[in-house]
Amino acid sequence: MKGKWALVTGATSGLGYAVAEGLAGAGANIVLHDLAAPKQAADDLRARFRVEVIAAGVDLSRRKAIEAGMADLLKRCGGIDILVNNAVVRHFAAIEQFPPERWDEALAVNLSAPFHLIRLALPAMRQRGWGRIINMGSIYSSRAVEDRIDYVTTKTAIAGMTRAVAIETARSGITCNMLCPGTLPTPAIVNKIAGMAETSGRPVAEVTRDYLGERQPTHRFIDMGAVAAMVVFLCGPAANDITGASLPIDGGWSVA
Repeated sequence: MKGKWALVTGATSGLGYAVAEGLAGAGANIVLHDLAAPKQAADDLRARFRVEVIAAGVDLSRRKAIEAGMADLLKRCGGIDILVNNAVVRHFAAIEQFPPERWDEALAVNLSAPFHLIRLALPAMRQRGWGRIINMGSIYSSRAVEDRIDYVTTKTAIAGMTRAVAIETARSGITCNMLCPGTLPTPAIVNKIAGMAETSGRPVAEVTRDYLGERQPTHRFIDMGAVAAMVVFLCGPAANDITGASLPIDGGWSVA
């Protein structure tokens, strides 16, 4: 993967940063994206993996900002070889109380931004005859949950986008796949469990076990490093014929 450029959105922490680490460890140069240019995280990756790293702060809710940011990146990199659409926003509310502006934001960041990034990255990928597009879905790409209409809707739509892109690029050396993780130990989830433990007066470990037990048959968090390793695998030669797939990494949740 040495010499290839990988753009990872929403990459300053959590799963996005783990994916960036995995790709950098495999030799790829990294465009590390977040809303504010993640200079410190970029410096860390550069020092640890000795690859080129660009910090990109682009507002993914604005099409013109995406277009300007991609134009700059294409000039600097020559092309994006690997695109990982990981950035996401989410809001928790019942449908009738859901703020319309939050709905619009979710559609823009979670769905329209991946579309724009894909359409802008594809010409250089086609010219080179190689490209990898990985969309980050979710267990909720295939099932629903209360009070998360924005997340469920956009993650379901990403599955359709993945299939459509895979069909259009099937003979071009480009693949497009979606990963569907279960519950990850993200700061938001860890804080949520800590709050539940405090409210109930129960130990965090006990609440964590019950929380995961209601979801994943393994009763453990999904390892973010394992998700990153799957991204790296999909970028390798063994995955040349894997395209249009929705791959669960959910500890058996989707079949329980």
